[in-house]
Amino acid sequence: MDFSVDFQPVYQHHDLLIELGRVEMAMEHLEARSENERRELRPRLLSRMHRLRDELQRLEA
Repeated sequence: MDFSVDFQPVYQHHDLLIELGRVEMAMEHLEARSENERRELRPRLLSRMHRLRDELQRLEA
């Protein structure tokens, strides 16, 4: 009997959700930053958020 179960997709999905939550929290806290930091960080955070969401969609397909 083979009792091996592949949890890799579940872990990967969970890890992506955790990272997406971190990025969303960072976006929420941008207002506490200086204007220069906001200008620098916002595009990077948005890009990261889009990549994470794309990867989540790919996993769900």
